[in-house]
Amino acid sequence: MPDLCEAERTMKLSARNQLQGTVRSVNEGAAVANVEIDVQGQRLVASVTVEAVKDLGLAEGDQVTAVIKASDVIVAKD
Repeated sequence: MPDLCEAERTMKLSARNQLQGTVRSVNEGAAVANVEIDVQGQRLVASVTVEAVKDLGLAEGDQVTAVIKASDVIVAKD
């Protein structure tokens, strides 16, 4: 696979509410995980599937982007 520069790897989204933050904890249940994110001192919790946590490799201390569209919160990680 060719090496892509940072600009080519950046995902473009239609959602305008994108909050940069740091994962403070990941609490996995049977199917759903709560991902607690610190966004400039504010606590944000995203409920995502355990599969998504594993696919993204989410762990405490990761820098992530919380993408908010309507009432859903989607977590993205570069």
